[in-house]
Amino acid sequence: MKKAAVIFAEGCEEGEALTIVDVLRRAELHCDMVGLASPEVTGAHDITVRMDRVLDDDLQEYDMVILPGGYGGADAMRNHPGLQAILRRRNEQNQLIAAICAAPIALDAAGVLEGKRFTCYPSTAEKIHSGIHCDDLIVTDGNLTTSQGPATAYAFAYRLAKILGADALSVQKRMAYFSAFDGEEER
Repeated sequence: MKKAAVIFAEGCEEGEALTIVDVLRRAELHCDMVGLASPEVTGAHDITVRMDRVLDDDLQEYDMVILPGGYGGADAMRNHPGLQAILRRRNEQNQLIAAICAAPIALDAAGVLEGKRFTCYPSTAEKIHSGIHCDDLIVTDGNLTTSQGPATAYAFAYRLAKILGADALSVQKRMAYFSAFDGEEER
């Protein structure tokens, strides 16, 4: 079974983080909530979540590492030396990395965006100094997948499930995704 780690940092965007975890678990993927610094994390909207584990110096057992946004969480991830080293190592080894909303600022700090297409929360783009910014809702470039923000969290999570080899389409149908949004089925 493929494994994903969603990194939760103080001030993260809880809606994005929990949507990703929920969708990946519904897709029958192993998905751990990993606290950046503690076993309980309080997000940007005062929601406290208990983690499955706390970040250590190695996330190599995971097929994908995912960074949710929220400015406080993104800043914490950008300034965390351990996570920055993990992101650099994963990128050098062409391992899967994903980020949404403001979290690409952490990828920028780690050098992950160099030469890659990415998207992010619109006002975050001016804070990023590398990579090729796109206005698409979701961008996949090699080992990197990025998305714009809270409203794109479901589509982003389904894309991540698909990248990890899950049957994302059946999860979308079970969750009535196509009834709620004017999108076409992505196969």
